[in-house]
Amino acid sequence: MISSTQTNHPLNSFASSSQSVGSALEHACSRLKSAGLRITQPRIAILTALINRTEPATIEQIHLDLKDSACDLVTVYRCLAAFEDLGLVRRCFFHNGTSLYQIQLSDEPVYHVVSKEGSILETLPAELAKELSAVIVKIEADLKARGYADVTNMAAFFATASARQPAAVAEKA
Repeated sequence: MISSTQTNHPLNSFASSSQSVGSALEHACSRLKSAGLRITQPRIAILTALINRTEPATIEQIHLDLKDSACDLVTVYRCLAAFEDLGLVRRCFFHNGTSLYQIQLSDEPVYHVVSKEGSILETLPAELAKELSAVIVKIEADLKARGYADVTNMAAFFATASARQPAAVAEKA
C-alpha cells in the first residue's frame, strides 16, 4: 500500500505555502476530483498561480507566473478551458477583447468594471453582484424554458477612467 506521505505526491511541493493558499488549493483540487479530473503537477501549478493573483490575468501572464516552466503554454490553455467548464475559473475581458482569467472558488458572483484603456478599475460590490446574478439566473431559466440549450452569458461593464468620481464626490451627488 502506498503511503499518503510519499514525496512525489503533487501537493507536497506546495506544503510550505500559506494556510489560505493551501486551503484554497485543496478546495480547487477537490472540485477537480469530483469532476473526475486527475490532480497533476501542471494543474496544481496553474491553480496556485491563479490563487496567488489578486486580479484577473491573461493566459500568457499566468504562464509567466509558473515556476520552472511547470508546463507549456498549450497546457495552460487546455487547463484553463477545463477549469472554466467546471466553473473553477471565470473569464472576463478587457475592452479590446483580451481574455482574462480569475479563480472562482466560491459561488459568490464577481463582476468587474474595466476601463476602456484596458485595466480593471474595481470589482462591483457584493450586493450588486448578487442582484445581477439573480437576474441572469432568471434570464437563463427563461431561455432554457423556451428551448435553448447550453445557455451561457458574459456580463461586463466598461467605463472611461476619467469619468470615475471619487467616493466622497459620489456620495454627495
